[in-house]
Amino acid sequence: MKLRHWIGILGIAAMLAPMAAIAEDPPVPLPRRADRMPQATEQLTETPATADVASTPPAAADPGPAAAAAEAVAINTTPQPVTLMAKITEEGGPLPDGVTWRVFETRTDAAGDLVLAKKSDEATAHLELPPGSYVVHVAYGRAQTTDTLTVAEGDNSKQLILDAGAMRLNAAVTGDIAIPINLLRFDIYTSGSTEADRTLVAQNLSPNDIVTLNAGTYHIVSYFGDVNAVVRADLRVEPGQLTDATLYHRAAQISFKLVSEAGGEAIADIEWTVKTADGQTVFSNIGAFPSTVLGEGDYLVFAKRGDQVYNREFQVQPGAAKEIEVLTTVY
Repeated sequence: MKLRHWIGILGIAAMLAPMAAIAEDPPVPLPRRADRMPQATEQLTETPATADVASTPPAAADPGPAAAAAEAVAINTTPQPVTLMAKITEEGGPLPDGVTWRVFETRTDAAGDLVLAKKSDEATAHLELPPGSYVVHVAYGRAQTTDTLTVAEGDNSKQLILDAGAMRLNAAVTGDIAIPINLLRFDIYTSGSTEADRTLVAQNLSPNDIVTLNAGTYHIVSYFGDVNAVVRADLRVEPGQLTDATLYHRAAQISFKLVSEAGGEAIADIEWTVKTADGQTVFSNIGAFPSTVLGEGDYLVFAKRGDQVYNREFQVQPGAAKEIEVLTTVY
């Protein structure tokens, strides 16, 4: 596998425009139980559908029943103004759009989960919250982070740094042969030494989609067609940068036809089966002129017409689309 990988430093405003072009809902966090809440800021790079979000300030010493009761009476429960802002990097400006905020109380419900106090889709969120401790989660595309928030009397503000970048993926056949975009898709996973260690972050991405991600290393899987043309690579996303990568497949588009003579018309209603050299079936179809994508290697194709079965060995090499003829007079 060959990999061409460019990384360019972009201005924050320039990077936001292509990100916003992808229509996707921000990840929905599932708050953790209180006994599993982190004690400090944490970044989440889990798949959006299952990402856990929580945090809690350090537990204060028990002031005693009398002091606690007096403190409870003195606490002002009137909602106070809170302003929340998010930035890609410490040096960047506030994000102008595409942001989703969720604020959780630190108390739990009957199921032991944190209670959602407020939600906002404003880039700079303006909320009102009673004084107390909260957990704040912000999502921008597939980048997200959490932090604790203490609301006191008066104006309150909190700024969260996503420490995020972006990734744009494409693929081609070795030799820079273009692949039709309808035959390409990409999955992004968190980094891990084995498949069991990886978590799905984004699935079925199209070529040239720009995806916002927390900074870090990701495992990329590129699918050319639906059979066995698969390429994998580990790529790193840097804060405030666009990682632009092209993955190369050693495969080709293959079509089949059963003919009575070389170059003849394809015979209709044929049952097709393609097997690898070790006998594994990788493709089957019924028709006169089926096509698929196959990875580099040796194959055997069977064409069944009524009770008669014709076959032919063939080899797939990386390159342009190729047609395989099966002759009734030879095979």
